[in-house]
Amino acid sequence: MNLFNYNALPINVHFGAGRLKETASILQEYGYQSVLIITTPEQEQDGQKLATQLGELCVGVYPKAVMHVPVEVANQAIAEAGRLGVDCCLALGGGSTIGLAKAIALKTALPIVAIPTTYAGSEMTTVYGMTENRLKTTGKDPKVLPKVVIYDPELSLTLPAKISACSGMNAMAHAIEALYAQDKNPIIQLMAIESIRALSEALPQIVQDPHNISAREKATYGAWLAGICLGSVGMAIHHKICHTLGGTYNLPHAEAHAISLAYSVHYNRNADVEAMTKLAQALGGEDHTQVGQLIYALNQKLNIPMALKDIGLPEDGPQTVARIVCDSPYYNPRAYDYPELEALLQRAYQGLPPQ
Repeated sequence: MNLFNYNALPINVHFGAGRLKETASILQEYGYQSVLIITTPEQEQDGQKLATQLGELCVGVYPKAVMHVPVEVANQAIAEAGRLGVDCCLALGGGSTIGLAKAIALKTALPIVAIPTTYAGSEMTTVYGMTENRLKTTGKDPKVLPKVVIYDPELSLTLPAKISACSGMNAMAHAIEALYAQDKNPIIQLMAIESIRALSEALPQIVQDPHNISAREKATYGAWLAGICLGSVGMAIHHKICHTLGGTYNLPHAEAHAISLAYSVHYNRNADVEAMTKLAQALGGEDHTQVGQLIYALNQKLNIPMALKDIGLPEDGPQTVARIVCDSPYYNPRAYDYPELEALLQRAYQGLPPQ
């Protein structure tokens, strides 16, 4: 066995249907008394319901989180948290909401309690990201790691099937890239395989019946494991592609991940044969060269948009994205090849199979 390092992140996780009802007692356990609830505009009503449940513990709801955390949005939220004198930010929502809470924590060191309503996974990481001048910048800082995460699968029951599928594939991307990360280790690889299996089994069931609580629980479990993967090891070419799609073209985060994953994995299919064979087996296949096609077929089964052009990428986008990715690459087990990468992104633009 190869040498490796494994660093477990200090997060208190409360998992299970109905755990939202325990939010007030959990906050009191940590001594938080002036909590600001952060949501997107679409989830403001849910935030207000939680604020009523929390009573005097809550000082307000801030419903201004948006995709990719624009710097100006972050600065306004930081100012509001300071004005209210809060001692904790409670992020109720998906990656956009948790991302805004992290931006506040990065500047102020305020603790975060996260209550995810999607499968994004950001709540389990020290990773933050902000966008300025069409460029998304990411980094890591222990200050942005939530102190507590409450996973209540019931919160995802109202999440539409299409959004659930894309969010679940976004989570799966974290687990997949952990298999061939530069700092991969056997503990995280076990979690990654378990995550991929859970998500690939649960997501089709959710698409067929969005109110299937058993499938929702399994998907939430898979997303939690994927979040641990994301927070524990580095990512690779897929995340660089998606950060570029989001930062440069403001494409919807989960959809960009879901569509691009088949192509980025296909690009790496021969770079780490052991990892790709494990991935193929977790997806119900055998051959490492099948991985891109297996994910493409899963997306078709989930009725996910198949083409980047359908979610807003312009015609010259593949060339621009390939150039940005190659000019400022993340680690990847295979070297960056601009012509091949551009050709794959052209296929992703059209929604054609990766091979």
